[in-house]
Parts: sequence; C-alpha cells; structure tokens
Amino acid sequence: GPRLGCAALRNVSGAQYVGSGYTKAVYRVRLPGGAAVALKAVDFSGHDLGSCVREFGARRGCYRLAAHKLLKEMVLLERLRHPNVLQLYGYCYQDSEDIPDTLTTITELGAPVEMIQLLQTSWEDRFRICLSLGRLLHHLAHSPLGSVTLLDFRPRQFVLVDGELKVTDLDDARVEETPCASSADCILEFPARNFSLPCSAQGWCEGMNEKRNLYNAYRFFFTYLLPHSAPPSLRPLLDSIVNATGELSWGVDETLAQLERVLHLFRSGQYLQNSTAGHRAEYQRLPDSTIPQEDYRCWPSYHHGSCLLSVFNLAEAVDVCESHAQCQAFVVTNQTTWTGRQLVFFKTGWSHVVPDPNKTAYVRASG
Repeated sequence: GPRLGCAALRNVSGAQYVGSGYTKAVYRVRLPGGAAVALKAVDFSGHDLGSCVREFGARRGCYRLAAHKLLKEMVLLERLRHPNVLQLYGYCYQDSEDIPDTLTTITELGAPVEMIQLLQTSWEDRFRICLSLGRLLHHLAHSPLGSVTLLDFRPRQFVLVDGELKVTDLDDARVEETPCASSADCILEFPARNFSLPCSAQGWCEGMNEKRNLYNAYRFFFTYLLPHSAPPSLRPLLDSIVNATGELSWGVDETLAQLERVLHLFRSGQYLQNSTAGHRAEYQRLPDSTIPQEDYRCWPSYHHGSCLLSVFNLAEAVDVCESHAQCQAFVVTNQTTWTGRQLVFFKTGWSHVVPDPNKTAYVRASG
C-alpha cells in the first residue's frame, strides 16, 4: 500500500495506549479512512530515557540514543519483509515537547500473544501459530541480511494478526554470527540446558543464530502448543518435531518441512484413521435448516457456549457425534477455518428445527 507519513497522523482518532517496554510505547489509533494501525514511539517516561537523563542530564542526546532502537527496528521491518513479520506502513519525524524530530513508526496492528488463552483454543489454531513460527524462522535463517537471531525471544515480542503469528519487536535482533577461536567459544546457553556448537574455519559459531531461534521456539511455543489435543494419528509426528527441536537435532529447514507435512496431512484428510462404518448410526439430512437450541459444551470448541468443531468431511462429523455420548444431531455451516475445514455445531437433540439457507442439519434416525 501507499507509504504513510506525518499527514496520516494529523486526524487520527480513538488513540489507546497498548503497552510499553524499556524503550518504546505502543498506541492503537484509527486513521481517517477507518483503518486501525499501531504507532510506536520512544516512551518519554520509560526506563531507558529516564535512566539516561538521570545519569547524563542530556535529554535530547538521551532521546537520540533511545530512538536508535526504534530506527533499527524500522529498518529491519523494511528489510525483512515477510508474511510473518509485522508490516511497516510508514513513519513520521516531528517536533515533540522540547525535542526536534522525534520518530513515530506506523505499523500493522496485532493482538498480544496470551498463552493461557491459546491453550484453550482449538489445536488447528494452535498449530497455525507454530507453522507461522516455523516459516518465520526459516525466513530469518535465509534472510537478505544473512542469518538473523532474536536475542529477546518471548511471546510478548510477537502479535497475532488474523490468526497468523508475526514478530513485532526487532530492536534486539542480531545479524552477525558469534565469532570464535575454538568450539569452546560456541556454547549456546539456556536456563534449562546448554548446547555446544562447532567453530567454523572462518571463525564463526556454525548455525548459532538459527539454533538459538529454534530452541526458543521449542521452549516458548512448540512444547505447549503442538501436541496438546492434536488428532491422535498426528501425535507421533508432532512429538518428533517437539523432541527434535528440544534436542536441536534438526535445523529450521527440516523443522519447517515436517510442519508443512503435518499441514498437508491435516488439510487433505489423510490423518483420518479408517473407522469401521458398521457401528455408525444413520443420520437423516435436513437441508436448509438448523437447530437453534439444544447445545452442549465440548472442548476445545470454537464457541464457549456450545460444541462447535471443524471437520474434514461428513464422515468425520458423524464420527465426532458418535464419540460424544450426548450428541443426537449436528448442523453443518457454510463457514470454514483457515485450512478449509467446515465448522459444525453438535447438538443434544432436534425438537426445534428452523429454516436456515446457510446450514444443513443431520439428525440421528430412530431405531
């Protein structure tokens, strides 16, 4: 889209404070056209600027030092463009308080990553986040700038945009690999364990940037989000991804290849285990109809008050209903998930069926 500048910020509305770290504050605003974006600027009451001013008393110089992080992040967002890197829309230099040329960056707006909430979502959505992360780490390992590592790698450095995970904080990214004289200089240290990597003939620790990203992806994301409530037939493959990243026995290329393989098996329906059709009940199809009540709760559901799950096909919907003791009917909607699977409501009965052109009800045949 067109590059946004200071003119775009003159008539913004609905400014809301989103959060801040040591250096920057983030605000949510609505542009005159209605689009919501994020604005990042040096936090005048933040830790970095405050401690610098207390020590040196040079407010403008301290601002420039803090703004360097924002400028670095802006350059990296531009150079590392990718579907899983937050989009930079533009920037503005303007006088603010007593400081000339303060910098504000204008970026895509995302939602914070809340791990407790993610653990309560469907496996399909949690897998999407892990796949996003695998694609991002592959891009960082093969970026135009070389292999990039995120020195500050925590869920708070990422946001969710329409279900996709995107990195937003890049001011602590490093492009250079670690120099070394011997392999003793190439110890990758984490709180729970350390890894020893080889020192190349050129005097760099081989793959340290890539491996640091990968192990952090394992300890902050994969171990929690990948295997939990996954389809049983996919669990061995998911366990192997978690174990291999936890041991750093794979690089990002192999990790991404295996995540893409999981996506293919899930999207194509190949993960479905053959079920014997003999035990299935018969279901009567009621086109253009729905069952508005008679809900029950199941987990993990796309809707908290009812049992709304995604299925690959009608046979899987029947299998799900058969596996729930209280299920007597289900309603197939015309809504699909990011993988193209249909969303289906499962019901305890069908005493009240009403017309709905966007849904098809299936009720258990008596007898």
